[in-house]
Amino acid sequence: MKKSHASIDGFIPRRSGNEVGGARSLGVSGDAFSLDKRLDPTQEDKFNMTTNQTHKKGVMRSDIDESLRDIDKNEGQPVKKMTRRQRRRVKKMSKRPKGKLKRILKWLALVLIVAILAFGGYLAYKFIIAGGNIFQGNIFDIFQSQPLKEDAYGRSNFLILGTSEDDPGHPGSNLTDSMMVLSVNQKKKNAYMFSIPRDLYVEYGEDCVSGSAGKINEYFSCSDTGTTKEAEQNRLAKTQKLVGDIFGMDIQYGVHVDQTVIKQAVDAVGGIDVNIEGDGAPGILDRNFDWRCNYTCYLVKYDNGVHHLDGAHALYLSMARGDVAPTYGLANSNFDREKNQQKILIALKDKAMSTGTLTDFGKITGLIDALGNNLRTNIQTKEIRTLMKVANEIKPNDLHTISLIDTKNPDKSVVTTGMYGGMSVVMPADGIFDYSGIQSFIRKTITNDPVANEAAPIVVLNGSGVTGYAKSKADELTKVGFNVTNVDNAPEGSYGKVEVYQIGTGNSATASKLASIYKVSVKKTSPPVSVDDGAAFVIIFGSTS
Repeated sequence: MKKSHASIDGFIPRRSGNEVGGARSLGVSGDAFSLDKRLDPTQEDKFNMTTNQTHKKGVMRSDIDESLRDIDKNEGQPVKKMTRRQRRRVKKMSKRPKGKLKRILKWLALVLIVAILAFGGYLAYKFIIAGGNIFQGNIFDIFQSQPLKEDAYGRSNFLILGTSEDDPGHPGSNLTDSMMVLSVNQKKKNAYMFSIPRDLYVEYGEDCVSGSAGKINEYFSCSDTGTTKEAEQNRLAKTQKLVGDIFGMDIQYGVHVDQTVIKQAVDAVGGIDVNIEGDGAPGILDRNFDWRCNYTCYLVKYDNGVHHLDGAHALYLSMARGDVAPTYGLANSNFDREKNQQKILIALKDKAMSTGTLTDFGKITGLIDALGNNLRTNIQTKEIRTLMKVANEIKPNDLHTISLIDTKNPDKSVVTTGMYGGMSVVMPADGIFDYSGIQSFIRKTITNDPVANEAAPIVVLNGSGVTGYAKSKADELTKVGFNVTNVDNAPEGSYGKVEVYQIGTGNSATASKLASIYKVSVKKTSPPVSVDDGAAFVIIFGSTS
């Protein structure tokens, strides 16, 4: 007789010997399976097949898929719990596409960074090489933004000199046939440009080929004939002073360029647009350069209007002055040439600072090469960023060109042409070596100084008894914008150190400035000497102690 098994609440105790992976692994006892079989005998084979496959193959992809489907089907209901192994496999498979995309993006970012560094490194290398040739100081000072030097009116003044030293066989290649002054206000963001007549007859203050006086375009090459960098800087500094003394300006910077820089720089930016304006003609013609093509072409022949010029044609236009027949539209010769040179530089500046140029790798490197090989200056490296910022901020309407001659009203011109020393020269309208009119015109036009605008005539008298004392004081006044019209000796008498008399009314800016300079009160009484009609002030310099 078999021993019966006790039961509790209808459950039969487990029997030993169940296999791992069998019914026990599913949480079902063997006898419980027998109970299921009795309820539905057809399920036995299916159950055996399932348990055997699970036992042999472990977790299948179909199991994972089924588990995932159950999650969707039974949302909001109890979900069949996956094993730890199933969860790890699902997690790994779900991360695989995302990880691959992340790696691709990481590599793309790395390639982009390398490309940017290579581009920036190449530009930095080019700039360091070029900057070492062009600017003064440590090239790594480029990261500074030092303000530009200024004169008493808050303006930074640049003397730009052009020679033909890069053109072998060119007669007079060391002469500065192109001379300009650029005056910039870095706070008000405006600029003025004027050309210096290359034939202006001046005193050098030292001996040159022509002696102690001659045309101004000779001075640069004779002031220092050395070939070193130091000699170049000395030439610039001495020429800045000469030009500054003549025009009554404090010129802080000098720039020396040759012909090649115009040609290469214009080509580097893709050409420039220049408005051609023939003087009393429907355009301009100058055959001075057509020998280059055996006179089978016209290198300077344009109708009036805007023309797009490449580097070579911009260079020829900058030199055209109508001195070889047949010619037309350049009746003012060098003065017309100077106007065209100004137009070319302004067009080049606008094109170089345009977005299309600044974002073009080839154009940037071309400009760097052109400037590095053909430009020398005493601008400091630590001032470059400020200079570029100011140049970019000056709008076209705030860049003004002025001329020393007025073709419509010749009487208003401050220079004229004539014969002196047996040659045709340009000279001040007030007379040879008298630059007072030129200086007054520059101050009125560029500085907008109220004293210069009033231009009140001032008579300076010497009451000190020291020869030349009044003349030296008059020169000081002229340099700061006063209009000194006469210098003479005062009648014998006792005078204070400085006495200032005002004749008539008005000219308040001049009166205030004189009182400030000499720390005196301006007298409204009649001066102790008769003066020419029209004089607004009389200044008597007495004791020199």
